[in-house]
Amino acid sequence: MPYNGIKLEQSINIDKLYTVHYFEYMSDFAFKGESHDFWEFISVDKGEVEITCGTETHILKKGDIVFHEPGEFHDVKACGGSTPNLVVISFGCNDSAMDFYRKRFLQIDETGRNLLANIIIEARRCFNCRLDDPYLQNMPRGDSDMFGSEQLIKLYLEHFLIHLIRRYSAPVVIRKKLPKAKFIKTTKNRNDTAVFNRIVDYCESNLTSRITIEQICRDNLIGRSQLQKIMKERTGFGVIDYFSHMKINAAKEMIRASHMNFTQIAEYLGYTSVHYFSRQFKKIEGMTPSDYASSIKAVSEGRTD
Repeated sequence: MPYNGIKLEQSINIDKLYTVHYFEYMSDFAFKGESHDFWEFISVDKGEVEITCGTETHILKKGDIVFHEPGEFHDVKACGGSTPNLVVISFGCNDSAMDFYRKRFLQIDETGRNLLANIIIEARRCFNCRLDDPYLQNMPRGDSDMFGSEQLIKLYLEHFLIHLIRRYSAPVVIRKKLPKAKFIKTTKNRNDTAVFNRIVDYCESNLTSRITIEQICRDNLIGRSQLQKIMKERTGFGVIDYFSHMKINAAKEMIRASHMNFTQIAEYLGYTSVHYFSRQFKKIEGMTPSDYASSIKAVSEGRTD
């Protein structure tokens, strides 16, 4: 009996990508707004923003996502004194499944955040442009030698859209009792997650201090090798490198807020000197604090050449 292949159906097909953005806004940023004949969504990664959808105004906070259907006017501005981080992606799709997203305000979960992060990573690999320019209308292809980057963006984006529809539409499935081996693994994962969350909270509460790996282990009753293994699995960094990235992310927010100078920021975050702070900043971000401040100011003023 011959094999009969099945042509797989596509519930959602992205036929064109227009923009992929990851913004780090200053606290006074405002985008005057636009409308276009393709879909766009805005997802808040940090802070909060005020947006307009047609004639309605809404506040979005961390984890919120809203879709703008083709032809709908929309704008965005920072609010609440925060320095928000946003993911904004616009794309073409004519499938009827997109009706689900009309006038919808949703929240994304960890799976959704991971898919968005993967889109940003691949976009940085294959497009020769800044992803933090809110006025960018075209994304020229770069010279990336990463095989399949554009296709992965399409797949991740389609996966993201399908995941949201399933999450908000599908009934809850009551699963059968897990076999013992799987239960043990699940329990370990749950315990590792609890440890990871505890370490992250600990690092956040000590963000203005200088801490060592020995201090982290002692204060959290955990062995050094176990700590490093969990952090490496969850973040790709050792715990001290992760803590350093947290400090620099906090510094970036403070620079965008424009309330303190670099010396004050360095002192507040527990750096021994502004020079050491500047070296750490450049090591992680690839630019000095001054260059970063100038870059963000240029974006805010629409000067991105």
